[in-house]
Amino acid sequence: MLEILEFSIKELLNPEFYIQNGGLWLVLFIVFAETGLFAGFFLPGDTLLFVSGIYSNELIVQGLGLNLNSDFLHLVFLTGMVILAGFIGNELGYWFGKKSGPALYHRKDSFFFKQKYLHKAHDFFEERGAFTIVIARFLPIIRTFAPIVAGIVTMDKKKFTFYNLVGCIAWSVSMIFGGHYLYKIILDKFGFDLKEHLEIIVLGIVIVTTAPVLIKLFSGNKTTPPKIGPEEEIESSSEA
Repeated sequence: MLEILEFSIKELLNPEFYIQNGGLWLVLFIVFAETGLFAGFFLPGDTLLFVSGIYSNELIVQGLGLNLNSDFLHLVFLTGMVILAGFIGNELGYWFGKKSGPALYHRKDSFFFKQKYLHKAHDFFEERGAFTIVIARFLPIIRTFAPIVAGIVTMDKKKFTFYNLVGCIAWSVSMIFGGHYLYKIILDKFGFDLKEHLEIIVLGIVIVTTAPVLIKLFSGNKTTPPKIGPEEEIESSSEA
């Protein structure tokens, strides 16, 4: 039983597993779930898109039954569908946050929901403002809760939709096109096939994208009690 569990967890963190076993539609669902559902915070969003760029031809041909005989057009189709999935996911997250409101802050922790992630997303949102919706796309965990927090704090809907679209485009294009062309350049220049060494890509992206989040989570500033000024001291002594 333990071996089965270990195998399952290992595969869940492997983007190639989703591509080979679910194809295009599973990739799109994961992109949607990572921002539209609480369950998405543990899914390999960045690495999945990067690896999807490498397998873009296979995903489009097998997923849509459409062979355009053009790497670029396959990339455009794939990127467009990922942008749409991510955009809808964020919109759903915003709607859910606006409807549920402060009740989320009193919800008990579960496997799919952690209060600390919600608070960190809220703090990140307050520090960076509306542009957080764009930045959050590149940060695991934060991107899952940022649209929900935007809904909770009732961010202007038009502004949210604009930044949501900008973030989806920037994230999808950079990850998918980056994966595809980096694979081709390294293969052509050095004869090194990244498909045979995807663990290097996964490890590198995980370190780069999760390091800022982990540092923020585990080295946050400790809150200090507010200082009492002279007037407050007089009031407190008089009350005593």
